[in-house]
Amino acid sequence: MPDNTRRARDEAFWQTFADRYDVQPGPVNLENGYFGRMSRTVIEEYQRNIELINTSNSVYVRQRFEQHDNLDIRAQLAELIGVRAQSVAFTRNATEGLQSLIRNYNRLQPGDQVLISDLEYDTVKGAMRWLARHRGAEVIEIAHAHPASYDSLLETYREAFSGHPKIKLMALTHVTHRTGLVMPVQAIAALAKEHGVDVILDGAHALGQIEFDLEALGISFAGYNLHKWIGAPLTLGFLYIAPQRLTDIDPDMDEMHYPANDIRARTSYSTPNIPALMTLPLVFEEHRSLGGAPAKGARVNYLRNLWVSAVRHLPGIEVMTPDDPRLYCGITSLRFTRHDDQQAMAERLLNDYNLFTVVRNGAASGPSIRITPGLTTTAADMQLLVRALNELR
Repeated sequence: MPDNTRRARDEAFWQTFADRYDVQPGPVNLENGYFGRMSRTVIEEYQRNIELINTSNSVYVRQRFEQHDNLDIRAQLAELIGVRAQSVAFTRNATEGLQSLIRNYNRLQPGDQVLISDLEYDTVKGAMRWLARHRGAEVIEIAHAHPASYDSLLETYREAFSGHPKIKLMALTHVTHRTGLVMPVQAIAALAKEHGVDVILDGAHALGQIEFDLEALGISFAGYNLHKWIGAPLTLGFLYIAPQRLTDIDPDMDEMHYPANDIRARTSYSTPNIPALMTLPLVFEEHRSLGGAPAKGARVNYLRNLWVSAVRHLPGIEVMTPDDPRLYCGITSLRFTRHDDQQAMAERLLNDYNLFTVVRNGAASGPSIRITPGLTTTAADMQLLVRALNELR
């Protein structure tokens, strides 16, 4: 058994890790997909940085941070994901980065088509519709078969590309926020390349719980969060552009603070959350010390499998995400098939069992309740969920 798989089952070890976090008394949080917790040491570092910036003000920022420290932090981020520093630029979140990539993509011509699916984030779908409207392009919307399989996902895109040969750009989500379905990005990107289609990847839920190589995936444009599974303060994300594709994304609204050959011109120039950025070296250090995405991913996958394996075949419960290990991560959704109102059932989970979850709408397969264990979640929490689902179904 690999070390990460063995450690994922070690409740004593993960309790020592959970002890690094302050958790407010209240419901068991099974909605860790919104944003992650900062460790106690990260919070303390963040607070020290807030005090430093507040007291030193623009003297430190102008003389030191903008000229040196910011560049070093950017280099550390690039090292973390295995790319060159010149290919990443900080944003406030994945959405900001993705919107910038989409609105500044300059290869669309009138009559071209762009592709979105039912599982994309609503803001991404909106941005793609905006781009098409302003470039005279057509939006092609597809719905994925449910239940999904590796082959069905590829076949859906194969049919879309064959049926709509004018598609030039598509949105693709690595880990879908609605059901937790993990898309086979490498295979889809290769298929897109065969048809001359560029991919903009939404990696918001992937970074920190899935190990990946952007070059191997065949991805040239992507947006990420640092405040979900990496453990950074809120307001931190970044965009990625493969260096050889930089000219295919225009500077953001003629941004002039950086030269046109600098990726940082692809985001709006504004005063960032400097104390949060200064905290990132410690965040990266703690992420690595735990074992990075392989260790975190193994843990949340183990917790996911505890409840999924117990309820997968129960009448009255439909697990929305397949068990193919290529297609799932820690996030997985379910539906009560004998109840039309999934929001009402989420409220029952909270009121009757003290389990906090969230309902996700928008998938063609219908609304579902998203279950997202975190790094402070225990096996006992999963057992409570199993009992609740057995009794409520």
